[in-house]
Amino acid sequence: MRILAVADEESKYLYDYYHPGKLSGFDLIIGCGDLSEDYLEFLVTLADCPLVYIHGNHDENHKRVPSGCICIDDKLVEIGGLRIVGLGGSRKYREGKYMYTEQQMQNRIRRLWFRIKWHKGFDILVTHAPARHLNDLETVPHRGFECFNTLLNKYHPKLFVHGHVHRTYNHNIPQRTDHNGTLVINACGYCVIEI
Repeated sequence: MRILAVADEESKYLYDYYHPGKLSGFDLIIGCGDLSEDYLEFLVTLADCPLVYIHGNHDENHKRVPSGCICIDDKLVEIGGLRIVGLGGSRKYREGKYMYTEQQMQNRIRRLWFRIKWHKGFDILVTHAPARHLNDLETVPHRGFECFNTLLNKYHPKLFVHGHVHRTYNHNIPQRTDHNGTLVINACGYCVIEI
């Protein structure tokens, strides 16, 4: 399966400098938050494949659901034979619709427990924030969630895709890394993944 993952920054390569066929050949697009409704609609329309997304910490001003896109926040969905879990938002550093404490994020995961058990785990974890000590930073706004590590270590999904921590913040932040057999992708901007 060929996947396009996007987050945080609308890629000029994909959007401003689009040419016919640039978005063909993808089986799935994953939006990891902080992207405009227009951008998501553009991608899903021209790629001709499903687009799933979660909310980022700056998405509280969205006025509408992007047409043709599937919000997977707090859900487990199956697409193309892959079980995908979505958990949007970031660590709470101010009042905001998509900001959570560690305990609040644990509660969101707990509400998904039955669906995850019913589906015998999941293949892809999609979040906005990273996991703690896995592509995160020490500043409160960009600190990852420890409970994501618990999910990764218990279910060993094939893929963990997140955004939020722009790679321009620190030149040591990798776009791809491995965590106990799970491919971890920082999707800020865009990333093409084959699984």
